[in-house]
Amino acid sequence: MDRRSFNRRMLVGGAVAATGVTSMSAMAPDAVPAENPPRTAPAGGEVRRITMYAEKLPDGQLGYGLERGGATVPGPLIELNEGDTLHVDFENTTDVAVSLHVHGMDYEISSDGTKHTKSDVAPGKKRTYTWRTHAPGRRKDGTWRPGTAGYWHYHDHVVGTEHGTGGLRRGLYGAVIVRRKGDILPDKTCVIVFNDMMINNKPAHSGPDFEATVGDRVEFVSITHGEYYHTFHIHGHRWADNRTGMLTGPDDPSQILDDKITGPGDSFGFQVIAGEGVGAGAWMYHCHVQSHSDMGMVGLFLVKKPDGSIPEYEPHHPREGAARPSAGGHH
Repeated sequence: MDRRSFNRRMLVGGAVAATGVTSMSAMAPDAVPAENPPRTAPAGGEVRRITMYAEKLPDGQLGYGLERGGATVPGPLIELNEGDTLHVDFENTTDVAVSLHVHGMDYEISSDGTKHTKSDVAPGKKRTYTWRTHAPGRRKDGTWRPGTAGYWHYHDHVVGTEHGTGGLRRGLYGAVIVRRKGDILPDKTCVIVFNDMMINNKPAHSGPDFEATVGDRVEFVSITHGEYYHTFHIHGHRWADNRTGMLTGPDDPSQILDDKITGPGDSFGFQVIAGEGVGAGAWMYHCHVQSHSDMGMVGLFLVKKPDGSIPEYEPHHPREGAARPSAGGHH
């Protein structure tokens, strides 16, 4: 599906297409300046419907997908704009009860996706979950109600235990982005889930890796599940600690970070200009808890020059103990 014609798309995988441009510092010498203004999210208000499947994967994991046989870990990235409503026709093709529980959205108790509300889905059965979003505005009592915009996530809440511990461990999770009108759209979105000692349920030292070209606007969505606290760190790039990860102007007081502590259930996101001020390279991202990174919680942000090359990077001869290159779900 073309992001340029459908910027509220829902796509499968950890890295997906999008668009836009601004910066926090001088661009790298080999960066290509933007010739056009950044594309931005339109106003919401649409009502949409998708079908989502829960499936067993060949390696024993579980995943969500937008078509039969298309389940992935993480599940499909879902994007909405404030004011949109999404109906998810959910079908469980596994042999255990599964559910769909979302963070950050507006939904009635029948769409809670939990066993105690009887909103889970038995094997072979179907159910429709409805998620709504809203723009910011003033309540009748004069207080301010924030909008739904943010970096959120969804996951199972019933496999293994009534809290979905088994489902989360086996891969039943995915990201949701809700954009505010005027938000700058990225060129690529990368979903990175710290799940116990794994990243996106991949084995230690196996990525996933994400690719971009110098000058691309790249969006990262970071989610944490499991039993441990982590610290998300990315080399050579930094972001503003606010709703979008971008400064709104020279007087924006948001702290600039390149490392953020995350706990189970946390999610946040940000955008960077790939290679801005630092150029191309195989830039590492990892958990900065030292024992966690030593155990393989590490991947690469592969920023290419316009000719496709990456300085000091030998994809077929990884250094011992370094993250091995992988497809990383790049689309």
